[in-house]
Amino acid sequence: MLMRNLDQTVKLCNGTRMIVTTCLKHSVQCEVICGSSAGQRFFIPRIECCPSDTKLPFKFIRNQLPLQIYYAMTINKSQGQSLSFVGLYLPKPVFSHGQLYVAISRVTSPEGLQIFIDDNFGKCTRRTQNVVYPEVFYNLT
Repeated sequence: MLMRNLDQTVKLCNGTRMIVTTCLKHSVQCEVICGSSAGQRFFIPRIECCPSDTKLPFKFIRNQLPLQIYYAMTINKSQGQSLSFVGLYLPKPVFSHGQLYVAISRVTSPEGLQIFIDDNFGKCTRRTQNVVYPEVFYNLT
């Protein structure tokens, strides 16, 4: 997954999912696997990263690829994605009903959805709590 906006005109933006096809010395070739640019190949260069808040007497520069290997993603990162298979791991209740809805609505068909919910004792269960804080309703006019 691309971690920076490189070229918005060709949809090389933060969150673009790709498959690495070739590793080179100063770049990698990737094929986009989703969106309007699916199937297109791009070269992703190494980028110089320099910390802005440094107290060192010298300039610290490192070259790195703006890519992150993803086998899983958070609920917030999945928003806007359409996926064939979604597996949800809920070791504790999700923060709000909206997050659970976003996670479940990412899958394109019900057959592609698997949910694993842990109870307080590490056992698999069929229920999760919908967390609602009543304090948010206090002092409503």
